[in-house]
Amino acid sequence: MLGATRERGDDEGSGRVQQDNATEVTAAGIARLAGVGRAAVSNWRRRHADFPKPVGGTETSPSFALAEVEAWLRKQGKLAEVPLRERVWQQLAGHPQGPVTALLHAGCVLLLIHDRPTVWLEICAGSDERLAAMLPGALEQVLVPRFGVNTPDSVNTASQAHADSGVNGSGALATPTPAVRVPTSPDLLPSAPLLRGTAELAAELGARQTFEFLLGRHLDANPRQYTLTPAELAALMVDLADLSGTARTVLDPACGTGALLRAVADRPDQEVYAQDSAPELAALTALRLALQTRAAVSGAVGDTLRADAHPGLRADAVLCHPPFNERNWGHDELAYDPRWEFGFPARNESELAWVQHALARLKDGGTAVLLMPPAAASRRSGRRIRADLLRRGALRAVIALPVGAAPPYNIPLHLWVLRRPDRAVGQSEVLLVDVGQFAGAGRGGPDWEAVRGAVLDAWRVHDLPHSRLRSSGGTPIGSLDERPGLARSLPVIELLDDDVDLAPARHLPPPTAADGAEQLTAVRERLGETLRLTADLTPSPADATQPARWPLTTLGELARGGALTMRTGGNGGHARVPVLTDHDVLAGTAPSGTLPESDEEAVLTEPGDVVVPVVGGGSIARVIDEATGGAALGRNLVLLRPDPTALDPWFLAGFLRGTANNRQASSYASTATRLDVRRLQLPRLPLDEQRRYGARFRALDEFERALRHAGRLGEQLVRGMYDGLTDGTVAPD
Repeated sequence: MLGATRERGDDEGSGRVQQDNATEVTAAGIARLAGVGRAAVSNWRRRHADFPKPVGGTETSPSFALAEVEAWLRKQGKLAEVPLRERVWQQLAGHPQGPVTALLHAGCVLLLIHDRPTVWLEICAGSDERLAAMLPGALEQVLVPRFGVNTPDSVNTASQAHADSGVNGSGALATPTPAVRVPTSPDLLPSAPLLRGTAELAAELGARQTFEFLLGRHLDANPRQYTLTPAELAALMVDLADLSGTARTVLDPACGTGALLRAVADRPDQEVYAQDSAPELAALTALRLALQTRAAVSGAVGDTLRADAHPGLRADAVLCHPPFNERNWGHDELAYDPRWEFGFPARNESELAWVQHALARLKDGGTAVLLMPPAAASRRSGRRIRADLLRRGALRAVIALPVGAAPPYNIPLHLWVLRRPDRAVGQSEVLLVDVGQFAGAGRGGPDWEAVRGAVLDAWRVHDLPHSRLRSSGGTPIGSLDERPGLARSLPVIELLDDDVDLAPARHLPPPTAADGAEQLTAVRERLGETLRLTADLTPSPADATQPARWPLTTLGELARGGALTMRTGGNGGHARVPVLTDHDVLAGTAPSGTLPESDEEAVLTEPGDVVVPVVGGGSIARVIDEATGGAALGRNLVLLRPDPTALDPWFLAGFLRGTANNRQASSYASTATRLDVRRLQLPRLPLDEQRRYGARFRALDEFERALRHAGRLGEQLVRGMYDGLTDGTVAPD
């Protein structure tokens, strides 16, 4: 096995124990290791004098040595063995040089294991000191051919690498700084236990899946530090850029975590180029791509607009999710840059600088797709550049996405599809699409299947081989028939007014009046039926009675006794499995989420399971029905699987929703309320009595769902009436 570690005596292992102790874990990490809530960890610290003492952190948020915590948990019988995944993650999260450095070291070793497994087996068969001494040379044999990396002698720190990537006086790149560098032996020594554990995990999961698991956990643990592009949006952008699947060279000049380039289909003759101003993101993306693809990967560090690492590149496709609303993008330094062939962007038009950079890096006829803020389509300061993009046929489509498609989630972002003009005569039409109607309910995200179908259907018709023209007047063969409220191929001349406003909603005709009236009538009829059902389901008047005094038990006791099984979800799973999120449970909607892609077996729900959110407060529990069964369990959810011979699921879910029950089992130590599910209580009742209560709880659930449905239909009817009255499709009489 690649990850096998050799047996060692006490003397030989002492250095490794010392390194293990350098890995620290917080109270939240201890709770994850033991499968309990944070409140339980606080209780252990108070009640057990031998609980490990803090070794770092602060008084309010202390940290502990991972090895000491693991030994104490095992001694107390609270932990048979730390799962390998969790141990490796805790080593990475508590690394003395920080989790990003640890992740980069792990990624380099995983690439070595992926490309030259026998080399890793040879150098890992010794002490940590020997491993750290031999590893830089072995990594250089892999990283240099893959990335053309700097050696430790030429670049000592990532910050120095970033500072060295500058431009010369003519605007050309002085010295491209590769994204990945070979770490030194002193850098690698504290990482030795982590690297051995990572290799062992790779033997189970594979090198690529291991890196995806660790990177996914890091991104989930630091959501405010990274702007992520959802996988569904990335796939749509790739299809728009490379509909025929012929692109050989692909560039992302603001690669972030690499979501866009990861969505590109893997081909051995492909060349992938990535750049980012953040050294750690550029390195993580380069490693991520190298582990996934057979293509040649070129990653670079640097501010793309000021220090382009690929000035001579002419790519088949460019994909980009640029930073929005940046004023310090280089306006003062780049006034005479040759990339501004469509006009010099204003200081507040950084997005139009990225658009022109993308066009400058395309070969003639190449396609670029950029995610843009909606203001870029209408700001007056950018109207001259937008007009020239239209006149010369560079801008081929503007697509308005639904709210929630990508961060910032409260804004309906746009996609711009551009093509490097390959002839003097520009295109006569531009495609405008608005798929805002496919926004999902609550925070579940858009209906990506509907979005993808509508956008690609319109684009295929509009962009039928763009070199083929009608013999009369040069009009593209693919001119799209008008689709009211959805898509339209608009003559460029109609957009060239004083504003050059490209917002699709301003130019698309509303749905036909007949369709609108028929839809409103159908909504009204459904609302009437739902209201009648709600009235029938309204609970009967409650009879006053004395408070019951049942003997109580906790879910933790029931789990230990085998009456129910308790599982947590959210660490990874197969990409195609629908995921039940905490927002789905709170809103009563269908599974709408995704999990980080990995070979880890997701926790799948079954009919009769009870699912409870553990973050955010509120008394919610959902019984899984036939329609939801089979979905994977998402983050911040606990699944309870009752033994049907001991517990009725509706009885269980009903009592878990009691306000007092939730209050006594909740922790308020942080900014968010967290529920310790093991402390929730149930009365000890015979199964027949449980079923009596369960039947009443189930009726209440049906009433609640009917109320929610009526509310959604009522909102839809009100909005439709307002729209119909204001656009003239509904008469006031």
